Parts: sequence; C-alpha cells; structure tokens
Amino acid sequence: MGAEISFDTHRFVKNLTAAGFTETQAETLANEQIRLIEGNLATKADVAAIKSDLEVQIRKVKSDLEVQIQSVKSDLMKWMVGAMTAQTGLLVGLILGLPRLF
Repeated sequence: MGAEISFDTHRFVKNLTAAGFTETQAETLANEQIRLIEGNLATKADVAAIKSDLEVQIRKVKSDLEVQIQSVKSDLMKWMVGAMTAQTGLLVGLILGLPRLF
C-alpha cells in the first residue's frame, strides 16, 4: 500500500488565476509542484529501507564494541595480574629483607 499525497491541482490553478496569474502560469506552477512533491517525499518503503539499513549498521557497531570491550578487559586483567605479582614480590622482599637491616 503506497502513501499518496493529495494535491488538488484544480483548486491550486483556480486560486492562482483568481490572484492574477494566467491559466498557463498557474498550470505550469501546479505541474512543478506535483513534480517537486513526487520527487522529494519519502515513501513508507523508503523509510523502511533506511530503517533496515540503520538496524544492520547498529548491530555491526554493537558487535564491534563488544569485541573492543573484551579486548580492553583482557588487557586490563593482564596489567592487574602483573601489578599484583610485582606488589607481592616487593612485599615479600621487604618482609625478608627488613630483619637483616636490624
């Protein structure tokens, strides 16, 4: 089911001729109005296609973000394990070394 825009060309021409346009001028303007309306308005199918494209792009971005988040989590875990290992080594060294100082 296509969406139809109602444009009453007869009334449009009648109003323009009443305002002082010639019938030829009024008809030319009416034809141009129809061309502009038909050429520039999106149909429901156009909107549905854009919506579908956007949904695909959003799913791709979401997937990419999930991969990046997992990568950051992995890197963070490596740094945390490394820092904890270094801290543990330092504490053990201090605990074992302090009695020798005194």
